[in-house]
Amino acid sequence: MGHSPHPAPRICETGRLVYAKALQSGRVTAAAGATAPCLVESGLLRPDGDWLVPAPPAEAMGQLFALVTEEIGGYRDLALTLAGSLGQSTPSDSGTAAAPSITVWEGKERIDAELVRALAECTEELLTAQPMGQRPAWVYEAAVQRVLPLVERGVRVRSLYSHTARHTPQALDYMARMQHTGLDVRTLEENIERAIIIDREVAFIPARADRTVALEVRHRGVVWYLAATFDHFWRTATPWGEEIDVPGAPEGITNVQLKIARLLVEGHLDEAIARRLGMNVRTCRAHIAKLAAAFGSDSRTQLGYLLARSGMIDGS
Repeated sequence: MGHSPHPAPRICETGRLVYAKALQSGRVTAAAGATAPCLVESGLLRPDGDWLVPAPPAEAMGQLFALVTEEIGGYRDLALTLAGSLGQSTPSDSGTAAAPSITVWEGKERIDAELVRALAECTEELLTAQPMGQRPAWVYEAAVQRVLPLVERGVRVRSLYSHTARHTPQALDYMARMQHTGLDVRTLEENIERAIIIDREVAFIPARADRTVALEVRHRGVVWYLAATFDHFWRTATPWGEEIDVPGAPEGITNVQLKIARLLVEGHLDEAIARRLGMNVRTCRAHIAKLAAAFGSDSRTQLGYLLARSGMIDGS
C-alpha cells in the first residue's frame, strides 16, 4: 500500500495499520515504519535501536490533538493575513456585513450582533465548541435564548465542552433546561478553543485571546476544515449522559484529577493546568490538594514523584 504526503494530524490508512501492528507486537521494524513516515513525524512511532516502538494510545491521542490545534492556529493566522492584505475588514459603522470570504469584527457587542444575524439564517445544523472557564450565569442564559429558536425550527445543535462542565453548576443548570430540546452535548478531557459553525457554510472563530476580535469566515475550504476538526473531536468525546471511562484509575480518583496528575508529572504549573482543563486556578489547586491527601504527600515535588511511581499515569 502506497503512502502519499498529508497533514500530520490526519493519519492515513497505512499509518493506522502499522500503528495497530506496533501496539499488538510492541514494536515494528524500521522498514515497516518507512511505509508510513507520518507515524514517526507525529511521534506515534519512536526509534528504539533498530526498531520502532509505539507511543501509548492515550499519549498518542494527546499528540494528535496538539497537532490539530496547531494546524487550526495556522489557518486562523492565515485568515487574519488574508483579511488584512485584501482589505476585507468591515467598517464598524457599516449596517450589515458585505460578502467577502473573511470579515473581521471588533468588540464583543458587535460580534454578538453579527452572530445573532448569522444564526437567524441557520436552517440545518449548528456546531459549537465552547471552552470552559469562569463563565457567568448570563452567558448560559444567552445560549438558551439563541439555541431554543433553532431547535424549534428543526436545526440540529451539537456542542462540545470540556469534562469540567460536568462539575460546573451553571453548565449543569443549562443542560437541565435544554435536555428535552434535542441539544446534543459531548465533553472532552481538555479545553477546546471556541468555534461556531453554521450549516457548514459560515464559521465564527476568535482572532485574539481576549475574544474582542472575531473572524466571520465564509471561505468554503477553511469552514470545511473547521467542521472536519469538530467532527474529529466529536468522535473522541464522551456523550453528556454517559459516565467518563477512567481505565486504571485508583479508587476515589476522578477523571479530572487523573488528568491533573498527568500534567503535574509533566511539569505544568497550576495556571497552565487550569487553563488547559477549563477551570479556575482555585478549583485546580483543590484537586491537587485531594491528590496530595490521597497519596500522603507533603510537597508538590513529593506528589509528582509518588504519582509517577504509582503507575497510574502510564495507564491513563
